[in-house]
Amino acid sequence: MVFTRGIPGARGADHIGFNVPDLDAATDFLVNVIGCEEVHPNGPFSSEDDWMASHLDIHPRSVTKRMKLFRLGHGSNFEVFEYTAPDQTDYRPKNSDMAGHHIAIYVDDIDAAIDHLKAHNVTVFEKTIIESGPTLGESWCYFKTPWGLYMEVVSYPNGKAYERTHVGRKLWDPRTPSE
Repeated sequence: MVFTRGIPGARGADHIGFNVPDLDAATDFLVNVIGCEEVHPNGPFSSEDDWMASHLDIHPRSVTKRMKLFRLGHGSNFEVFEYTAPDQTDYRPKNSDMAGHHIAIYVDDIDAAIDHLKAHNVTVFEKTIIESGPTLGESWCYFKTPWGLYMEVVSYPNGKAYERTHVGRKLWDPRTPSE
């Protein structure tokens, strides 16, 4: 058997999916604090057979109570679910846990973004300013959504140091989304 490198035809991330305990509260946060546009709702979804288990690797009696899709600027869409399931847990992974994760949002002015989050009583951690290495010129700051998802605001208005000397493909840059 011959294996090829990468998924054939892959073009980029279409959406980032995550679960929330209360879709109305999450919608308020995503729209009014983050700045997403709500594009459309969907659901509910459930199944009397093993569809949920065979397609999503979750309990067969799981129910997607509601789901909404959001758009944020030029980046990936958000697909947000409110589930119930017989074996559902309330565990929220830390960044250091296996399958821990975060969503980073590019901003033009990181200090204005941090001030905005604080004004909305969001839990904001300390800002990091990169002072050397390939990402010199970048600043970032983690914050936590009301339901416990880690997110980050990141900014590098003058680019990153590696871009000035790197030959070849560079990382996608939200400042110039069509490149």
